[in-house]
Amino acid sequence: MSASVSDTEILAKFQDERTRNEAFNLLLKKYQQKIYWHVRRMVIDHDDADDLVQDVFIKIWKNLPGFRNDAQLYTWMYRIATNECITFLNKKKQKNNIPLDDVSYELSESLADSTYLSGDKVQLKLQQALLTLPDKQRLVFNMKYYDDMKYEEISEILGTSVGALKASFHLAVKKIEAFLLSND
Repeated sequence: MSASVSDTEILAKFQDERTRNEAFNLLLKKYQQKIYWHVRRMVIDHDDADDLVQDVFIKIWKNLPGFRNDAQLYTWMYRIATNECITFLNKKKQKNNIPLDDVSYELSESLADSTYLSGDKVQLKLQQALLTLPDKQRLVFNMKYYDDMKYEEISEILGTSVGALKASFHLAVKKIEAFLLSND
Protein backbone atom coordinates (compact mmCIF):
# COMPACT_ATOMS: atom_id res chain seq x y z
CA MET A 1 0.00 0.00 0.00
CA SER A 2 1.17 3.51 -0.74
CA ALA A 3 0.87 6.82 1.05
CA SER A 4 -2.37 7.40 -0.87
CA VAL A 5 -4.22 4.94 1.35
CA SER A 6 -7.41 6.41 2.79
CA ASP A 7 -7.82 7.44 6.40
CA THR A 8 -10.68 4.95 6.69
CA GLU A 9 -8.36 2.11 5.64
CA ILE A 10 -5.68 3.27 8.08
CA LEU A 11 -8.19 3.43 10.94
CA ALA A 12 -9.57 -0.01 10.08
CA LYS A 13 -6.06 -1.48 10.10
CA PHE A 14 -5.35 0.27 13.39
CA GLN A 15 -8.37 -1.38 15.03
CA ASP A 16 -6.91 -4.83 14.28
CA GLU A 17 -4.08 -5.64 16.70
CA ARG A 18 -2.23 -7.62 13.98
CA THR A 19 -2.10 -4.68 11.54
CA ARG A 20 -1.78 -1.83 14.05
CA ASN A 21 1.93 -1.20 13.38
CA GLU A 22 1.37 -1.29 9.62
CA ALA A 23 -1.46 1.23 10.02
CA PHE A 24 0.74 3.54 12.04
CA ASN A 25 3.51 3.33 9.42
CA LEU A 26 0.96 4.23 6.73
CA LEU A 27 -0.18 7.14 8.88
CA LEU A 28 3.41 8.33 9.25
CA LYS A 29 4.06 8.10 5.51
CA LYS A 30 0.90 10.01 4.74
CA TYR A 31 1.11 12.79 7.33
CA GLN A 32 4.59 13.09 8.84
CA GLN A 33 5.86 15.68 6.36
CA LYS A 34 2.70 17.80 6.56
CA ILE A 35 2.80 17.76 10.35
CA TYR A 36 6.54 18.51 10.36
CA TRP A 37 6.12 21.66 8.23
CA HIS A 38 3.10 22.79 10.24
CA VAL A 39 5.17 22.50 13.43
CA ARG A 40 8.34 23.91 11.83
CA ARG A 41 6.57 27.08 10.70
CA MET A 42 5.45 27.65 14.27
CA VAL A 43 8.65 26.87 16.18
CA ILE A 44 11.15 27.73 13.38
CA ASP A 45 14.02 25.60 14.68
CA HIS A 46 14.50 22.21 12.95
CA ASP A 47 15.61 20.37 16.11
CA ASP A 48 12.65 21.71 18.11
CA ALA A 49 10.31 20.78 15.26
CA ASP A 50 11.76 17.27 15.05
CA ASP A 51 11.31 16.75 18.79
CA LEU A 52 7.77 18.10 18.71
CA VAL A 53 6.79 15.94 15.73
CA GLN A 54 7.97 12.88 17.64
CA ASP A 55 5.89 13.99 20.63
CA VAL A 56 2.90 14.58 18.35
CA PHE A 57 3.07 11.10 16.84
CA ILE A 58 3.52 9.51 20.26
CA LYS A 59 0.32 11.28 21.37
CA ILE A 60 -1.41 10.18 18.18
CA TRP A 61 -0.34 6.56 18.79
CA LYS A 62 -1.55 6.64 22.39
CA ASN A 63 -4.85 8.36 21.59
CA LEU A 64 -5.76 6.80 18.24
CA PRO A 65 -7.71 3.93 19.86
CA GLY A 66 -10.05 6.58 21.30
CA PHE A 67 -10.43 8.49 18.02
CA ARG A 68 -14.20 8.90 17.56
CA ASN A 69 -14.42 9.77 13.86
CA ASP A 70 -16.37 12.94 14.72
CA ALA A 71 -13.65 14.90 12.89
CA GLN A 72 -11.42 14.07 9.97
CA LEU A 73 -8.27 12.25 10.98
CA TYR A 74 -5.89 14.96 9.72
CA THR A 75 -7.95 17.63 11.50
CA TRP A 76 -7.60 15.70 14.75
CA MET A 77 -3.85 15.27 14.16
CA TYR A 78 -3.38 18.96 13.32
CA ARG A 79 -5.16 19.84 16.55
CA ILE A 80 -2.69 17.71 18.51
CA ALA A 81 0.26 19.25 16.63
CA THR A 82 -1.09 22.76 17.14
CA ASN A 83 -1.60 22.22 20.85
CA GLU A 84 1.93 20.83 21.18
CA CYS A 85 3.32 23.93 19.41
CA ILE A 86 1.37 26.32 21.62
CA THR A 87 2.47 24.46 24.76
CA PHE A 88 6.09 24.48 23.59
CA LEU A 89 6.05 28.22 22.75
CA ASN A 90 4.37 29.08 26.05
CA LYS A 91 6.99 27.09 27.98
CA LYS A 92 9.71 28.84 26.03
CA LYS A 93 8.22 32.24 26.93
CA GLN A 94 7.78 31.34 30.60
CA LYS A 95 11.25 29.85 30.96
CA ASN A 96 13.13 32.37 33.07
CA ASN A 97 10.31 34.88 32.48
CA ILE A 98 11.49 35.64 28.96
CA PRO A 99 9.41 38.43 27.43
CA LEU A 100 7.62 37.65 24.18
CA ASP A 101 9.87 40.01 22.21
CA ASP A 102 12.97 38.08 23.32
CA VAL A 103 11.44 34.77 22.17
CA SER A 104 10.60 36.33 18.81
CA TYR A 105 14.15 37.70 18.58
CA GLU A 106 15.60 34.29 19.49
CA LEU A 107 13.43 32.57 16.86
CA SER A 108 14.37 35.23 14.33
CA GLU A 109 18.06 34.60 14.98
CA SER A 110 17.65 30.85 14.47
CA LEU A 111 15.65 31.66 11.34
CA ALA A 112 18.56 33.64 9.91
CA ASP A 113 20.84 30.62 10.49
CA SER A 114 18.31 28.15 9.09
CA THR A 115 19.23 26.04 6.08
CA TYR A 116 15.63 25.47 5.00
CA LEU A 117 15.37 29.01 3.66
CA SER A 118 18.39 28.52 1.38
CA GLY A 119 19.23 32.21 1.20
CA ASP A 120 15.90 33.41 -0.15
CA LYS A 121 15.69 36.95 1.24
CA VAL A 122 11.97 37.32 0.51
CA GLN A 123 11.18 34.11 2.38
CA LEU A 124 13.39 35.21 5.27
CA LYS A 125 11.59 38.58 5.48
CA LEU A 126 8.21 36.87 5.42
CA GLN A 127 9.25 34.50 8.20
CA GLN A 128 10.61 37.41 10.25
CA ALA A 129 7.31 39.23 9.72
CA LEU A 130 5.43 36.14 10.89
CA LEU A 131 7.45 36.12 14.10
CA THR A 132 6.07 39.54 14.97
CA LEU A 133 2.54 38.09 15.06
CA PRO A 134 0.86 36.69 18.17
CA ASP A 135 0.96 32.87 18.15
CA LYS A 136 -2.73 32.47 17.27
CA GLN A 137 -2.50 34.88 14.31
CA ARG A 138 0.65 33.14 13.11
CA LEU A 139 -1.09 29.77 13.36
CA VAL A 140 -4.10 31.00 11.40
CA PHE A 141 -1.89 32.61 8.76
CA ASN A 142 0.27 29.49 8.38
CA MET A 143 -2.72 27.18 8.12
CA LYS A 144 -4.47 29.38 5.56
CA TYR A 145 -1.46 30.54 3.52
CA TYR A 146 0.90 27.56 3.62
CA ASP A 147 -1.45 24.63 4.24
CA ASP A 148 -4.24 26.12 2.10
CA MET A 149 -6.83 25.04 4.66
CA LYS A 150 -10.41 26.24 4.54
CA TYR A 151 -11.61 28.40 7.43
CA GLU A 152 -14.03 25.62 8.43
CA GLU A 153 -11.12 23.18 8.82
CA ILE A 154 -9.09 25.68 10.83
CA SER A 155 -12.16 26.33 12.97
CA GLU A 156 -12.39 22.62 13.81
CA ILE A 157 -8.71 22.46 14.72
CA LEU A 158 -8.50 25.65 16.78
CA GLY A 159 -12.05 25.67 18.16
CA THR A 160 -12.54 29.25 16.97
CA SER A 161 -15.41 30.67 14.93
CA VAL A 162 -14.93 31.17 11.19
CA GLY A 163 -15.61 34.90 11.60
CA ALA A 164 -12.89 35.26 14.23
CA LEU A 165 -10.47 33.31 12.02
CA LYS A 166 -11.17 35.57 9.05
CA ALA A 167 -10.57 38.62 11.21
CA SER A 168 -7.38 37.07 12.61
CA PHE A 169 -6.09 36.25 9.12
CA HIS A 170 -6.93 39.75 7.88
CA LEU A 171 -5.09 41.34 10.83
CA ALA A 172 -2.11 39.03 10.26
CA VAL A 173 -1.92 40.01 6.59
CA LYS A 174 -2.07 43.71 7.49
CA LYS A 175 0.68 43.34 10.10
CA ILE A 176 2.88 41.37 7.71
CA GLU A 177 2.32 43.96 5.00
CA ALA A 178 3.22 46.77 7.41
CA PHE A 179 6.36 44.89 8.54
CA LEU A 180 7.50 44.25 4.98
CA LEU A 181 6.89 47.85 3.90
CA SER A 182 8.67 49.30 6.94
CA ASN A 183 11.72 47.07 6.48
CA ASP A 184 12.53 47.74 2.83
